[in-house]
Amino acid sequence: MDGTAERAAGRGIIERQSLHQEIVSRLRDMIIEGELQPGERLYEIPLGESLGVSRTPLREALKSLASEGLVELAPGRGAVVRQFTRKDVHDMLVLIRSMEELAARLACEVASDEDIRRVRELHDRMRAHYEAGERMEYYKLNQQIHSSLVALADNPHLSAFHATLQARLKRIRFIGHEGPERWAAAMAEHEDIVAALEKRDVERLVEIIGKHLHNAWLRVRDAV
Repeated sequence: MDGTAERAAGRGIIERQSLHQEIVSRLRDMIIEGELQPGERLYEIPLGESLGVSRTPLREALKSLASEGLVELAPGRGAVVRQFTRKDVHDMLVLIRSMEELAARLACEVASDEDIRRVRELHDRMRAHYEAGERMEYYKLNQQIHSSLVALADNPHLSAFHATLQARLKRIRFIGHEGPERWAAAMAEHEDIVAALEKRDVERLVEIIGKHLHNAWLRVRDAV
């Protein structure tokens, strides 16, 4: 294969990867926003037609979502949107709370000022989406901030376990922002989290994160 052919082949691979990521992203958003409900079976033909894609890339996307814990691939039933019990959700939030509290302690010790500044930038962008009433954009940055806070601990194993649970609770965490009062409360808690992080006030940061994730459970428990 000559250089031109190699470049063309490479461009084709990127395009296929781009299509895969786009399908995964679209389906993920549909699950998060409740367009695809927990327990709902995902029929490949109508779903593929609605997205304008064939069954092969759709199946690959469903496999990716299964690896995230958002979809179950059940023998004889195909793909089903994963449904968690109330206990499942509570148990996972307890673990996330413990991991983020640990990450907060480590971050105050090892994070650079530049690392913390980047979290502040994410927070300010999230607040702009909040003020504009852009809930999905707000939510995605919210999740990015939680992941970034854990990453500040500089512990890849902690980040990996946290990411697994974070992915499984995407729909649940989105529900936690429903209604102006819940959303305003979550936003205010994030303001306090970033302020404590900037001061490297470890005890205050751990306290607020614990409160924030306890309140996250209170905000979603009646919806699961």
